[in-house]
Amino acid sequence: RYAERVGRRRLYATLFVGLAVSGLAFGLTANVVVLVVVALTGTLSTEVVESGPFTSLEQAMLPETVAVERRTRVFGTYNAVATIAGSFGALAAGGPELLRDAGFGVPGDQRFFLALVPVGLLGAVVTASLSPHVEAARTARRRAAPLERSRPVVLRLAGLFALDSFGGGFAVQSFLVYFLSRKFGLATDELGVVFFAVGFLQAGSFLAATRLAERLGLLNTMVFTHLPSNLLLAGVAVAPNAATAIGLLLARFALSQMDVPTRQAYVITLVDPDERVAASAYTATARYAVRPIAPVLGGALQQVALGLPLLVAGGLKTAYDLALWSWFRRVPLPSRPT
Repeated sequence: RYAERVGRRRLYATLFVGLAVSGLAFGLTANVVVLVVVALTGTLSTEVVESGPFTSLEQAMLPETVAVERRTRVFGTYNAVATIAGSFGALAAGGPELLRDAGFGVPGDQRFFLALVPVGLLGAVVTASLSPHVEAARTARRRAAPLERSRPVVLRLAGLFALDSFGGGFAVQSFLVYFLSRKFGLATDELGVVFFAVGFLQAGSFLAATRLAERLGLLNTMVFTHLPSNLLLAGVAVAPNAATAIGLLLARFALSQMDVPTRQAYVITLVDPDERVAASAYTATARYAVRPIAPVLGGALQQVALGLPLLVAGGLKTAYDLALWSWFRRVPLPSRPT
């Protein structure tokens, strides 16, 4: 709502300062009230890709920095970098426990949140060096609302993305970790290695998806890479052993995230340049608003069968793919996107 008034770079720097404050709070206190208040700022995300309000600004700023024909590829690189960094984070998550087992004196896990303080402050400093080109071009008139011309299409996309996110909420990473540890007895350090590998598969898929989109189109790539990944996710629920489950999971992640850079490029291509922050934010908000509901329902389904939430996730996400294809396959993209 306010990014274009405040300035994208200024608001981006403010979010980085908020990240530093979040790291300070989570690293130093266990007061639930303080932690909830800080968490609600949205600056400390539990996701590696599409991480809260940062994402809405980044996805609007990135297209301003490259030529139109390179836009999709830059989204692939953007997501790949985030995922590789997150993979090292997943690998490091088991580090403190391993060091303690080896007899080293390592502080409690909570203290590692303090690493976000220098990260956040450094991010704010680097933001100041961003080119003025990342700001939206000035228009002759000020918009009465963040979304005007593109409002109907953005609202429809937001509804579909909410369905996809709701389905994904039955298979969040924390649940997958719990499922694998409970059903197959995998330890924390073993799971860290699994999700380290997952991150690299995702990074490769982001780069591959952008090349595929140049041949097949953004919408086709979004739908026809996502559909088979849903079947693989359902297969994890009924896998007979750990090796099969991990194999299916790795295959699933090699495909399931191909729609991420293509979806991001698709949204910003459909809307006007000065609507990009709002379009990204509205569709992301729809995803975040419904996602917390699914784990609650998944917990109930888990009492029926441990892998049932994964089957539900696959079904809902398949419905999203089919609806997206049905609604948008005849919607033309601008022939010369700005």
